[in-house]
Formats: sequence, C-alpha cells, structure tokens
Amino acid sequence: MRILNSTIAMGLGTLASSLVAVSPASAAGLPQLDASTYSAQVVWLVITFVILYVLMAKMALPRIGEVLEERQNKIDDNLTKAEELKAQADTAAQAYETSLSTARTKAQGAIRDVKEKAAGEAAARQSALHDKLKTQIAESEKAIASARDEALAGIKDVATDVASSVIEKLVGEAPDGKSVSGAIQAALKSRA
Repeated sequence: MRILNSTIAMGLGTLASSLVAVSPASAAGLPQLDASTYSAQVVWLVITFVILYVLMAKMALPRIGEVLEERQNKIDDNLTKAEELKAQADTAAQAYETSLSTARTKAQGAIRDVKEKAAGEAAARQSALHDKLKTQIAESEKAIASARDEALAGIKDVATDVASSVIEKLVGEAPDGKSVSGAIQAALKSRA
C-alpha cells in the first residue's frame, strides 16, 4: 500500500511540475494546461460527470435493463416451450413405439391366422383328394378285376378250344370237352 501511495504521489508531483513548465504553452493556445483554470475545469468535470451519470442512471441504464429483462424473459419462455415440445415429442414417440409394437403383434397374429387357415384348407383339399383317389382306385381295382375275370373266362374258352384242337391233331381223335375243361380249370387254379 505504501508503494502505491508513493507511486501516486510521484506521479502527481511529476504532473504538477510538467504543468508548471508548460504554462507558457497555455499562452500559445493550450488553456487546459493552464494551472490557474484547474479549479474551473474540475467543477465543469464534476458537473458534466453528474449530468452524464444522471442521464445514464435515469434513461440509458433502465432501458438497457428492460431490454436485458425482456431478453431473459424471452429466453425463459423459449426454454419453457422447448421443454413442453420435448415432452410432447417424447409422448408422441412413446405412442408411436406402442402403436408400432401393437401393429407388429397384430400383423404376426394375422400372418399366423392366414398360415393356419391355408394349412387347414390344404389339409381339407388333400383329404378330399385322398378320398377321391381312394374311391377311384377302388373303382379301378374292381374294373381291373372284372376285366381279368372276363379275360380269364375268355382264356378258359380259348384254352379249351386250343387244347382240344392240339390234342386232336396229336392224337387224331377229339377229346372229351369236360376232361379238357377240368384240366384247364385245375391249371388256372394252381397259378392263381
């Protein structure tokens, strides 16, 4: 603190000595450096300072304060609105996620139902086709058996005729029809 006081005192002393040395310059057109007008200059400095202080305190600073307060209020309002919008966005996002998961669940259920329905229809068609084919096979087997029986009956007559004519040519006399027919019947039974 002493160093500061001594520095200020030296500065003031230097200023005073330079002002006294410059006083001839005030005569040459530098009145602010004239030591005799310092008191008047200080008075006008104080008056000007007080007027500027009052103007700043009563007019400029309140307006600046109002502007700063308006800005702060606007910032606070914007922050409040932003928080509200964020809450709404979060709610909307949550609703979207909920509806999306519900839609996925419904879609999976619908797909499962369609698959089950298609599988049921395919099983019903396959069962109907199986029954139809089974009926057709049974009918075909009956037709084949009937054709075979007819063919065998026809073969029996043809075989009897052929055997009779072969025996007649070999032996030279016609065989008994019943004996040839019995022999062919026995041969057919042994192969069946």
